[in-house]
Amino acid sequence: MIEIKVPELAESVTEGTVAQWLKKPGDKVNKGDDLVELETDKVNVEISADEAGTLLEALFEEGDTVKVGDIIAKLDESGTGEASDTKDEEKKEAKKEEPEAKKEQPKASQDDQSDEGSEDAGGPDRPIATPSARKYAREKGIDLSEVAARDPLGRVRKEDIEEHESKSKKQESKASAPAKKEEPKDDPSKPVERVKMSRRRQTIAKRLVEAQQTAAMLTTFNEIDMTNIMELRKRRKDKFLDDNGVKLGFMSFFTKAVIGALKKYPLLNAEIQGDEIVMKKFYDIGMAVSTDDGLVVPVVRDADRLDFAGIEKEIGDLAKKAQNRKLTLGDLQGGSFTITNGGVFGSLWSTPILNAPQVGILGMHKIQMRPVAVDNDTFENRPMMYVALSYDHRIVDGKEAVGFLVKVKELIEDPESLLLEG
Repeated sequence: MIEIKVPELAESVTEGTVAQWLKKPGDKVNKGDDLVELETDKVNVEISADEAGTLLEALFEEGDTVKVGDIIAKLDESGTGEASDTKDEEKKEAKKEEPEAKKEQPKASQDDQSDEGSEDAGGPDRPIATPSARKYAREKGIDLSEVAARDPLGRVRKEDIEEHESKSKKQESKASAPAKKEEPKDDPSKPVERVKMSRRRQTIAKRLVEAQQTAAMLTTFNEIDMTNIMELRKRRKDKFLDDNGVKLGFMSFFTKAVIGALKKYPLLNAEIQGDEIVMKKFYDIGMAVSTDDGLVVPVVRDADRLDFAGIEKEIGDLAKKAQNRKLTLGDLQGGSFTITNGGVFGSLWSTPILNAPQVGILGMHKIQMRPVAVDNDTFENRPMMYVALSYDHRIVDGKEAVGFLVKVKELIEDPESLLLEG
């Protein structure tokens, strides 16, 4: 019998929620088959079988919380669907004939019960059990009469005791959990729907509150004239698509502009660890992506080393993986600065929340035509975008924050300069 345990998930992930059992007890399992899907704080993880066999039992139900190292299922590698004997003495006991097992025997004394080599059959006060099972039950302090046997003859084996012990611990864990506060009764005339928050949504809520409580967060704003970048994109987008197989979007321009601004204002590319400021000499840019399960922030690694096509391809690949729930923990870990684009949903103005432990996040917004004063006498309708920079005032002063945003504005309004500074 093989015990299926929750593996090490990631350095910062110690538990998960059983999202879905992909196999049911009695199902045949091939080596490498996924058995169960776990929902963690960041991504969903499938646990697969290392050996072929039959799934005997799922020890946790969907919605239960499991920790790294927990035994969540048992697999019979023999493929029979029944627990296999693990000791020679148990195999010998299994060969005993039913009449012999049912022979009336005198009531066993306490000394007889402590003898590991004693017969497994007993009187009405003594359940039938293998010697190893009796020994294991004594060590664990388990009453054999309370253990259900799967053997047709009623013989209790060690596997039965382990299963009984596992179920008992699970029931004790649920019983010892703090009692839930009584929810207020709903008014029948005001119908409502109650939906349990997913683990990921709970984590998002927790982290956003922590970010606001632990950082001295402040937001500064500016606006960008998108005329030049839109004209450049219009001229180049067809050839760019033909040459690279990917569309030229605005995100690559903003990523390059952010990198150029971070090089000039490196405190925005840092984080606080204890009483130290960790200045990062790399540019791993997080891209906030909205999914049905909530907001995730996959990371474009070493974005400063990528050209426009490389950035667009990486963003596209990460977005597809996010929508298909194929992101790995490696896709989400780290990151030195984040960009979020609420403009795709029509947002005109917002104050983004920091993606801790990062100290800066740039918010892009909807491009909207607005009258702009070209000179003292002339107004023109220009495509304008409001941008917002939220930053941690503990290490970033207003001067650096405003200068950073101005630099982003200058680079976007003069996109050719991105080739030199981005």
